[in-house]
Amino acid sequence: MGRDTLTGSRIRERRSIAGIRQAELARQIGISASYLNLIEHNRRRIGGKLLVDIARALGVELSMLTEGAEAALIATLKEAAADAGAGGMAGAGGVAAETDRADEFAGRFPGWAEVLAAGHRRIALLERTVETLSDRLTHDPRLAASLHEVLSTAAAIRSTASILAKTEELEPEWRDRFHRNLNQDSRRLAESSKALVNYLDESDTPEDSRGVPQEEVETFFASHSHHFAGIETGQIQSEAQFEALIRAVPELTSGAARVIARAALEQYAQDAVVMPDQPFQQALDQDGLDPVALARRFGTDLASVFRRVATMPESVLATEVGLVICDASGSILFRKPVTGFALPRFGASCPLWPVFTALGRPMVPIRRTVSQLGRTVARFDCLAVAWPQDTPGFDGDPQYRSVMLILPIPAEKGPDQDVQPVGSTCRVCPRHDCRARREPSILSKEF
Repeated sequence: MGRDTLTGSRIRERRSIAGIRQAELARQIGISASYLNLIEHNRRRIGGKLLVDIARALGVELSMLTEGAEAALIATLKEAAADAGAGGMAGAGGVAAETDRADEFAGRFPGWAEVLAAGHRRIALLERTVETLSDRLTHDPRLAASLHEVLSTAAAIRSTASILAKTEELEPEWRDRFHRNLNQDSRRLAESSKALVNYLDESDTPEDSRGVPQEEVETFFASHSHHFAGIETGQIQSEAQFEALIRAVPELTSGAARVIARAALEQYAQDAVVMPDQPFQQALDQDGLDPVALARRFGTDLASVFRRVATMPESVLATEVGLVICDASGSILFRKPVTGFALPRFGASCPLWPVFTALGRPMVPIRRTVSQLGRTVARFDCLAVAWPQDTPGFDGDPQYRSVMLILPIPAEKGPDQDVQPVGSTCRVCPRHDCRARREPSILSKEF
């Protein structure tokens, strides 16, 4: 049943909510009760002045009768149905939702639709929270070091206290030494506990991404939207200018982060020289987002084009783009997030990402359509290529890196024939039958 044929159902539901009898509403708008009954059962089309009079009598906006629930509500209901299907609920004895009738459900039962949508959004929020906390507890190096400090200090205090309690006679010199140890260890325990609490409190905000130098660099780039006007215009070129820029950045708190940031900015500058800002934007206007055509136009490689595309403002590309760079070990060296594609904060990423596949086929471009399971079951066009960092000698092996450009696929585009399901990391991926799984998921029944 199309949305334009549901006006009668919406009138009936709104009348019931308002507590108005059918005969009373018919009298107010000047038609017979039998004709209104036909309208409410979608057997008569309605429009014009009569529809305006009904909306006024029911005290609702005209759009609530002609359009029903907002598009966002219907989209959320469809997401809930899709996620239920992706999680296997239909195959476990449940009933598959009729997604093609989501607008009818929202129009006839707007209250229940809002309840279901709110529950779906809350589940999504809780799952993201579980994912973040699990990822941090499992892999966060700073948290692990803090907990180790607390536990080792507590063990030292317990050992000293045990000696004092079990030894009846101690020479004054040894007793005083143990008391000093207790005092020092208790101070250390108090300080390390306070530092741990402060770290957890500071990490509660989603904007916080501190903990390792790489994340400080990613926060720094994100604060500039991955686009540095000073480098684009040539105002920042010399080593002293790069150093001044890095020293002035509050996000870069460690020396290691500043070293990584320096290398990333120098790579940015090299790409900008080969593909200047304005000519590159003009090429995008003429050729579109075609990495191969762009590489040929500027006489460079695909990896450089991928990096350069990721630095362009969203207004230039008319879409978000994400970027992932890794080395031959599979360790993520740089990440530019894109909405809907989950990138784990710590730990190993999904081995099915094309960026890792490319490592097995160096210098061969790889393109895959992937869908990442989650709240929206979003699809992405992923382009990846692996390349050697430099030309190796006869006595050495090449050191490869791989880069992946992530392009969201609009929801209105039809389904693809060959879509590769991927996750973010095994620990929070519900696809328990995945052949690439390394460990059980906390979101699946196998855990």
